[in-house]
Amino acid sequence: MRNIGFVGMGNMACALVEGFIASKAADPEKISAYAPHRDKLLENCEKLGIKAADDVKSLVSRSDMIFIACKPYQIESALKEVLDIIKGKAVVSIASGWDFDKFKRLLGDSVRVQFVMPNTPAMVGEGVFLFEETNSLTEEERKDLKDLFSSIGMIEELPTHLMGIGGAVSGCGPAFVDLMAESYADAAVKYGIPRATAYRLVSRMIMGSAKLIFESGKHPGELKDAVCSPGGTTIRGVEALEKNGFRSACMASIEAIMDFKK
Repeated sequence: MRNIGFVGMGNMACALVEGFIASKAADPEKISAYAPHRDKLLENCEKLGIKAADDVKSLVSRSDMIFIACKPYQIESALKEVLDIIKGKAVVSIASGWDFDKFKRLLGDSVRVQFVMPNTPAMVGEGVFLFEETNSLTEEERKDLKDLFSSIGMIEELPTHLMGIGGAVSGCGPAFVDLMAESYADAAVKYGIPRATAYRLVSRMIMGSAKLIFESGKHPGELKDAVCSPGGTTIRGVEALEKNGFRSACMASIEAIMDFKK
């Protein structure tokens, strides 16, 4: 296994490292990280059982594959410190907006690059990872990277022009599902179910419904129809959602993201 270095060790980076180690896809002895907030870095590295680098140069020097996991606005300044020693290495970016072309403009052809868009369900081994089709990794590096990510979720490859919309749905979508879960739990609480029980019921309902869509391969509308008995309770709930613009609100949430990205 290659030596892996993380530039940035926030929530998503921690989730990935924890998943890689738990699935035995990576050896913690071969993972190190650097972040400017030293105290938080040391805390996270100790929790995960990985090494904390003193600076970004030492991190890059000891790593074969460097994960860029810092804030997008920090990337250029961080990489400019290591332009002389990052040549010939593989860079994996999980930072939104930094695709292959953007890295190529900064680093030229001396660095091999892959852009990956993750999402937060990676924390429980159910992530969706969008791989930009355009990349410059070697076949062996790409295989190793896919082995890592497939150990904690599902990989989908998309052309560059679809990474934005793909990320809006899979990357931002969990927040919308969380909002929906909170709303249905509130409704359950309103009618007397204890809060903790409500969250368990709703989260399991969402998880089971999602699995049914994924594994059955059936159209979501077909599955919805199977629950809606003629003259029954569910169809009345569907009617209320339609009257309140549920589907148009879902689509509008994605349109708001895409408009912001323009």
